[in-house]
Amino acid sequence: MAASSSIRTYIPTPPFLSPHTPQSSLSSSLKLTSPQFSPTSKPLLLSSPLSPPLPLSAATTSSFSTPSPNTPTTTFHGLCYVVGDNIDTDQIIPAEYLTLVPSNPDEYKKLGSHALIGLPAAEYPTRFIAPDETTSKYSILIAGDNFGCGSSREHAPVALGAAGVVAVVAESYARIFFRNSVATGEVYPLESEVRVCEACRTGDVVTIELGLGRLINHTTGKDYGLKPIGDAGPVIEAGGIFAYARKAGMIPSLAA
Repeated sequence: MAASSSIRTYIPTPPFLSPHTPQSSLSSSLKLTSPQFSPTSKPLLLSSPLSPPLPLSAATTSSFSTPSPNTPTTTFHGLCYVVGDNIDTDQIIPAEYLTLVPSNPDEYKKLGSHALIGLPAAEYPTRFIAPDETTSKYSILIAGDNFGCGSSREHAPVALGAAGVVAVVAESYARIFFRNSVATGEVYPLESEVRVCEACRTGDVVTIELGLGRLINHTTGKDYGLKPIGDAGPVIEAGGIFAYARKAGMIPSLAA
């Protein structure tokens, strides 16, 4: 039977419910009650480790092979947008926009146009999305401690993905945001080894070498370590938990 939007199933999953879950906890499972929100797969920038910076206008491609616990050797390159500690989901996407249905392409686009609109203008005079634009020129978000705290809503990582964000680098995450990021496959929630939000500024040109666990700031000439994403990597690379489960044969593929 073809999968539908009402599918409810238990899928054995890697330990990605929290970035701090021990790697030995391989027996956990996650009850899923809704399909992946994004109507399209997130494009990725791929290159070999330590490759020279890619032009910001470079086309993006992505590929997926048999699910593997190994971290994809993916490279992200672009401008970063820097925020501080305790950025909650109301700042990422205010509740008034939660009526938008991400599976609808037009509403997915509208959702992205409101990403991070809840940030106070006094603290963030450079807006994440410029006036009259629907997506952001900042493809990498750098944050402090406890990013994504507050109300539980899958719309938060979906809004960032719809706005053009491919990865978030934070000192730490609220568990629910980390979990929703992996489940939807919208953004890579990466943890920094040091407080990168105080070492980078909005508009810096940065590269993330996912396989090497490095963030390189080309504007300052410095680089920083990132903690391994582990078993969550292949799930995000696949486009979310439902796409991963279909490719792994855990649930039936969608009808053509």
